[in-house]
This record gives sequence, C-alpha cells and structure tokens, in this order.
Amino acid sequence: MKAGIVGLPNVGKSTLFNCLSNAKAQSANFPFCTIEPNVGVVNVPDPRLKKLEELVNPERVIPATVEIVDIAGLVKGASKGEGLGNQFLGNIRETDAIIHVLRCFDNDNIVHVDGNVDPIRDKETIDIELQLKDLEAVDKKLEKVKRAARTGNKEAIKEEETLLKLKDALEAGTSVRAVELSDEVKEEFVKPLQLITDKPVMYLCNVDDESAVSGNKYVDLVREAVKDENAEVLVLAVGTEADITELEDYEERKEFLADMGLEEPGSAKLIRSAYQLLNQQTYFTAGVKEVRAWTVNIGSTAPQAAGVIHTDFEKGFIRAEVIKYDTYAEFGSEAKVKEAGKLKVEGKEYIVQDGDIMHFLFNV
Repeated sequence: MKAGIVGLPNVGKSTLFNCLSNAKAQSANFPFCTIEPNVGVVNVPDPRLKKLEELVNPERVIPATVEIVDIAGLVKGASKGEGLGNQFLGNIRETDAIIHVLRCFDNDNIVHVDGNVDPIRDKETIDIELQLKDLEAVDKKLEKVKRAARTGNKEAIKEEETLLKLKDALEAGTSVRAVELSDEVKEEFVKPLQLITDKPVMYLCNVDDESAVSGNKYVDLVREAVKDENAEVLVLAVGTEADITELEDYEERKEFLADMGLEEPGSAKLIRSAYQLLNQQTYFTAGVKEVRAWTVNIGSTAPQAAGVIHTDFEKGFIRAEVIKYDTYAEFGSEAKVKEAGKLKVEGKEYIVQDGDIMHFLFNV
C-alpha cells in the first residue's frame, strides 16, 4: 500500500519525503526539482514494539512499514498535459491514499509558483485538476455504458445512473470520495475506475517553527475549508523536521524537539496517520527468534492475517492463539498469560484487532 505526497511545486513535498525516508530526494528552491517519483519504505513508529522487545529479548525486531511516494509538483492545466501533468496524474493514480501538502508559512526567500501564499487557492488548484482528470475517465466509461443501457440491460442502467451522479458531482467541483453511494455500488462500479479523487486524503500544513504546535491563520483557513471532508489536518514544520532527522544523537533530537514544544517528531505522527489513512492496522508475532509487526487491513479475519506471513498459513488455517497487547504487557510473558487463563483460541471468523499478539496453527 502506497501513500502519495502531492501538492503544487515548491511547497515542501521533497523536504517532507527526505524527512520521512532514508532515501534523499533532491530538494531545491525551484519548481519541478522532483521529476521521477521517489519511493521510500518508512518504518511505522510503534512504542508497543519496543515494549515487546524488552519483555521477549528476541534476536531481531522488525517493524511495520508504509510506502511513501514523492510525486512531481502539479500546475494549472495538468489535466490537459501542462507541466508534468500526465506523468503526475499517472503516478498518483497508482497510490492508495494522498498526503496533500499545503504551504502555510511566509518566507520571501522561497518562491511560490503563484506569487503569494494562499493554501486554499493551492488546494483548489489541485482539486480541480484531479476532478477534471476523473471527469475525463467517467465520461469515457459513460460512453460505453450508455450503449448497453439503451438495450435495457438492468446492470448497465444501474451503472449509468452511478456514473451520471459522479459526473454531476465532479462538474460541480465535488470529489468522488464525498459522493454518497452504497458500499455495494462503490465496490461494483466506482472502485474499478481507480478515480483519483476517490482516494482517502489528509492535509499536511507546512508551517514555520513558531506555528509547529498551535498552527497559524493559514492552518485555520485550511481546517475551515476541509471541515466537511472527513479528512485529517496535520501541522508540521517540515524544514525543521528534516533538520531534526539529520541529528545523529538521540539526546540532541530530544532537546531540539523540547525547544519547539514537541514530545516527538511530527513526522512520527504523520507516518502513523498515513498508516491509518491506508486502512491498515498491526498485529504482532513474538518469539525469541523474532518480534515482528505485521500489517493487515482493518477488518481482516484471522486466516487473512495468517496469509500475510505465508499463503500456506491461510490455506491450512486451523486456529489462532490470541493475546491482547495490554494483557501481554501486564503479565510479561506468554507463559504467565497462559497460567492466568488470558490466552484466547479463535477460529476462522475472528476479526483481528490492532495490537493482537498472534500464533497460528495450520495444516497443509
């Protein structure tokens, strides 16, 4: 699963990517310094993993990861191929969620592609281009479906109704994710289209140091503008966060954060939020060989979770032994949890919960 970092040129996307990933995307004070999408695999910060390491003392620890893609900046007219439009839109279509970076700071030394700072205008510029591209895809599909609908095909008629609803919304400047449709209709007719504005989104306000804790007037404008979108708004001093990641000494990092009034890097919160935006959660396996965080979709069953480790585990699934993280942390070992009768045995219907510590029994 991939989250794509998008925004206008020069709003801090590549600096953010550098901050999140060990990879170093080129970052410079001019538009289009990112041409090819940079991809980074980022560890998901999780204090539970550290606690399990202390209790189990394994040979190795493997965290969950999320894939972050830094995509070239978009400009007006991208939907018609302006700038790097076609490439940008192709790259973003391949991601599963969007981190939309908005510039929310004043600095005369950093040029803005439109001449002045206005995060709402910037947001609308990108929204319009994405909506126009989706409208193109919907119109194309509608042409085919209409022919089948004229023959009286009930399924085609239903699909035509859905596409017309999407078309009306997009023409009115509404993203697909905000259109009210049943889960069944979304799964059958909308999901196969891979529409860009159907992807879940979070807004990241790139601010100066002084605004890192409580935000500023620009952040307030963004929060007001997106209040009906069911989207998270995160505030991050991206340039400073990137500086913090360059510090090798842990105590120096803590001191730097304390000076800013922060308990942890904002990038850690962003990574966790991106993980959730992708509809992901974590379960653990814990043994002396390895303590590991595994990633599954929220709502996954025990056999599906087993399949993440190996397809044979899912095919031959018999049962899962499950310990809640808090229970494990309280008793300190699997043996003590068993003695206390707190280990649960679950079958094929069990829905995995975030933080479950699991052991699978299977037979192939």
